[in-house]
Amino acid sequence: MQPQPLVSILINNYNYAQFLRDAINSALNQTYPNIEIVVVDDGSTDNSSEIIASYGDAIIPVLKANGGQASAFNAGFAASRGDIICFLDADDIFLPEKVAEVVRILKDYQESLWCFHPLKKVDSADILSINILSIKSDHQNLVQECDVRSDICQGGGRMRQKLPFSIPATSGLCFTRPLLQQVFPMPEAEGIGLGDTYLQFTSVALGKGFAALSNLAYQRVHDRNLYTHNANRKPVTANILCLTAFWIRTNFPFLTQFAHKLFAAGLNNYWKSDHSNKTTQETLNKYLASVTFLEKLKIYLRSLYYYFTSIDIV
Repeated sequence: MQPQPLVSILINNYNYAQFLRDAINSALNQTYPNIEIVVVDDGSTDNSSEIIASYGDAIIPVLKANGGQASAFNAGFAASRGDIICFLDADDIFLPEKVAEVVRILKDYQESLWCFHPLKKVDSADILSINILSIKSDHQNLVQECDVRSDICQGGGRMRQKLPFSIPATSGLCFTRPLLQQVFPMPEAEGIGLGDTYLQFTSVALGKGFAALSNLAYQRVHDRNLYTHNANRKPVTANILCLTAFWIRTNFPFLTQFAHKLFAAGLNNYWKSDHSNKTTQETLNKYLASVTFLEKLKIYLRSLYYYFTSIDIV
């Protein structure tokens, strides 16, 4: 890796104009100098495009029709040039030393292909009062090597034991370009967040990486953020898990056992929802039609286990 590798910060936005400036400014305020900022607007109908235009040459704008998170990721990655790619949701904020810390880790451990870190959740009121320039992590420079490739190939049973925290959402994900070239372009699914779920699991299956034990970004909790606010999310979760399982199995057959387990979790969420999502039903039927009777039996048994034990996370 070069002494100062280029880092691409990919910001994906859809109708988050009220938060977008905070996200872009946090990217511009990084202590690491060699960065490019790619801002993808996924067909917003608010004034996001005007905010993006106001930054001029400081960022690389990508304006596209609405196509969902995976579509935005694909467009952003295609427009990027970085050796390292850090993803940032438009309603979240990076700490100033985030990129410098990620570069340090990936340079010190040359065989690592990804770096994840936890996110500190804050609400919109609190985040406005935080002086992020003054914050230093209690766990700065602490990292843990993570290699779960064999575990995820065997179904992911011990994967969670080898990670110091749950795989974070988008703003805690960083990758080397060679790894993402194996994943992109990603399958696209309009209207749901297939992007980060697919990215999370395929990346840890394709290479080893490191977990930084620092909260290097803030995840904003607000009433429009489905996964940090909405308690009734099982229908959407079912759709995401089933679609992710389908595409992981399709594009990475060596992860079939893990895909079956992920699909069972999605099926459990579907059973607990109102069964009204036709897209999810179509995905369920398509997936189950492509497996053997024994595989189908195992999927149903695992889903029943999740159902009666209230465990539905892989």
